[in-house]
Amino acid sequence: MSRRIRERIDEKLAAETGTVYKDPGGRINVALCYPNYYSLGMSNLGFQGVYGMLNAMNGVVCERVFLPDSDDMREYGRSGSRLMSMESKRPLAEFHAVAFSVSYENDYPAIPAMLDLAGIPRRASDRNESHPLVILGGICAAYNPEPLANFFDVVFVGEAEESIHLFIEMLEKHDDEGRAALLARLARIEGVYIPSLYREAYGSDGAFLSKIPAGGAPAIVKRGHAADLDETRLSTVVSTGNTEFSRMCLIEAMRGCPWSCRFCVVSYVYRPVRYRSREVLEGMITESAGRFPKVGLVGPSVSDYRWIEEIIKREGVKFSVSSLRAWGRSVPLIKALAERGQKSLSIAIEAGTERLRGVIRKRITEADILETAGLILDEGIAQLRLYFMIGLPTETVEDIEAIPALVKKIRELNKSGSIVVSVNPLVPKPFTPFQWLAMDSENELKKKLDNIKKLLKGVPSVSVVNDSLKRVCQEAFLARGDRRVSYAIEAIAAGGDWRKAARGAGCDPESYIHQARSFDAPLPWEFIDIGTPKDRLEAECRKALGGE
Repeated sequence: MSRRIRERIDEKLAAETGTVYKDPGGRINVALCYPNYYSLGMSNLGFQGVYGMLNAMNGVVCERVFLPDSDDMREYGRSGSRLMSMESKRPLAEFHAVAFSVSYENDYPAIPAMLDLAGIPRRASDRNESHPLVILGGICAAYNPEPLANFFDVVFVGEAEESIHLFIEMLEKHDDEGRAALLARLARIEGVYIPSLYREAYGSDGAFLSKIPAGGAPAIVKRGHAADLDETRLSTVVSTGNTEFSRMCLIEAMRGCPWSCRFCVVSYVYRPVRYRSREVLEGMITESAGRFPKVGLVGPSVSDYRWIEEIIKREGVKFSVSSLRAWGRSVPLIKALAERGQKSLSIAIEAGTERLRGVIRKRITEADILETAGLILDEGIAQLRLYFMIGLPTETVEDIEAIPALVKKIRELNKSGSIVVSVNPLVPKPFTPFQWLAMDSENELKKKLDNIKKLLKGVPSVSVVNDSLKRVCQEAFLARGDRRVSYAIEAIAAGGDWRKAARGAGCDPESYIHQARSFDAPLPWEFIDIGTPKDRLEAECRKALGGE
């Protein structure tokens, strides 16, 4: 093992508090991997939550692993070292399980790269009894694990809180029954999907036709679901200054969103909405005192948390929230956050016109937007961030030009503070009403972005930001794919352009993202039961296309 890599790990560990060190002997050893750099992984509440949940079990030791940065990657290559965990600096191949927590599609190519670096075969079909189980979890696994299915032995579909204990119990009892027998038993756990027990059928034209189970695996995999948030403790475990949320304790206040915007995968995958009780949330805030100078409340729509006004006014605690809904209930929150020194707030507006916001079911009016944005600026908050989407169904030139017009109205309300306008394309995600729709081409999206930027040029203290259109289109390809996409992921991991990689894998990029799918076409991900019937999603899509 490279001394330089060990020293770099020790530097990070020295800056942490809350790190869990446990004797690996006699326990199930899990290497928890985040397929991106340390600073991003340690800012991810889901990753931190799983680390805490596993280490709370007496019979488990969980250690963290991250994608090495470019300097460390060169050192791994130079020294021939194997990818190692942080806490004990053991190679991943020595663990019983190697679990990846995946939240973003564009992180997919890091997975085969990390497995290569660990000396573990990329594909599940190439592993034997000597290799650890390779496990997938996270929100991406909840709505379409198929592009990654060939890399994983086990997939946790949905929320793992209620299935993880039974999973660990089966691993503890696993003696010499063999890998295949263990996987067959794991397939019987609700919310657990074993990709090797299924195959995909394709038509002569290459279109996906069906998923065929074998070995007693269920035809439909029901997503995992935590019924009571009070039984979970999803919060920051390890504190470090080397993250986006430096020295802030992130605490999940609610799960799911009550508004069901038609583009939003979170609204559908995390149904029904669940709220942590006020008593339990206040207890978690109290527990964080002393270790963390600030608390970040997390949820898709935190201003909808039932007791948010009472919580946020708690004395002696600095709070932060990522974004607020543009409506009347946000008014007292804005004032309270401003008094406690909040420097930045975000509003997700999504579309410039009332008509288009209706199409996507974003139920806020222009009056709501102007009132909320104006108050944020009036309260002296230094930065207001506005989120918009382009490429929405039924969108017109007038809808696009309404975005800069609305931003200018907000700027006129108050000239102080900066306004950051974040504009990004719609990616029609699985299990949303828009899952059948085509995504705009890069050229169309660029024209729309250029128009918005031109109309906002010169407006004082207003800047426009957007993700790389190439990366957004890659995200759509990875989000909407089937198992053949795994071959493209391997080529992307080697540094290839995603479109070339797709064609090399026998996947037509246009058919995956720029062509609409018929409502009766089989979809690679619909073997998952997320709790919302397909006909209800279709009805919502038809309403949107009809302008309803």
